[in-house]
Amino acid sequence: MFADRINSDERIYCIVMEMQVIDLSEYAQFKEGERVLKLLHDSPSWRIINFNFDAGQELPVHSHEADSEVMILVLEGEGYFTDGEREVEAKPGSLLISKVSEPHGVKAKTRMRVLVAIAPPI
Repeated sequence: MFADRINSDERIYCIVMEMQVIDLSEYAQFKEGERVLKLLHDSPSWRIINFNFDAGQELPVHSHEADSEVMILVLEGEGYFTDGEREVEAKPGSLLISKVSEPHGVKAKTRMRVLVAIAPPI
């Protein structure tokens, strides 16, 4: 738990928040010929998923009929973000942000790890 004190109108409030710390290196497992995914967090506010791809694998281009946004962050490896018509190079630190209703996908050029967050979750 994490506690923070806020002084407002000469009153002190103590806000207690649950903190979740995730060591992403624990989820760096790969299976030959299969993409590996692990749901890291699921709440009414957002969903976070770790995807691991071998070279040549992909998260096919898709979209969802929902009013949410998706964030895809490359943790390691190289590949492409794609919308089905174009490919944008993606390397560690590359970040895609899109409405989930827009086509989006990932193609791995090398062994690749990405972190996906969807808010609100679908």
